Amino acid sequence: MVNEELELLVATNNEGKVAELKKLLSDFPVRLRSLREFADASDVAETGKSFRENAALKAHGYALQTNLWALADDSGLEVAALDGAPGIFSARYAGENANDREKINKLLRELNEKQPAERFARFVCAMAIADEKGEIKFVAEGVCDGRISMEPRGNNGFGYDPIFIPEEFNETFGELSNDIKRQISHRARAFKQIIQYLRYFHAL
Repeated sequence: MVNEELELLVATNNEGKVAELKKLLSDFPVRLRSLREFADASDVAETGKSFRENAALKAHGYALQTNLWALADDSGLEVAALDGAPGIFSARYAGENANDREKINKLLRELNEKQPAERFARFVCAMAIADEKGEIKFVAEGVCDGRISMEPRGNNGFGYDPIFIPEEFNETFGELSNDIKRQISHRARAFKQIIQYLRYFHAL
């Protein structure tokens, strides 16, 4: 695919995520598409038992529906004292329709009786790429280790960002700048591997 533009579906309806990826891939001959361009595409069920499995399921399913190479991700928070919960159920931890505040409050309640030393946690992100036939070509995984704060701090980001303090920092993801998060986050670390794959295998 040297000197050819690769059409890559980013399996999300979040235009902000697509815009961010466009910036990261601005020097590469890649045309990014989003699910908003494919109104007939149906949701792919996340029935896997790990982030990697769910990312692969989505990349495979959306590639088949669109006949495009597809990039999909699955991510979440794992808390050691809660035996890895909420894990792959991070988005639905407090119920299907729970908002971020409700999810955070549930997690903090469950940690109330734990000692500060037991608040170790990590964010995990898996990203998978499938070709237009749905064959998984590459899976990357990024991890950001840290701990859970005693209370929410900061309004930047989303999800569990206001209670996650990454290693070597005292601020939560909710307090840190986007520039710093783009360097150290689980998504950033996974996407660096994706870029390396695209650059090497597609000579971008």
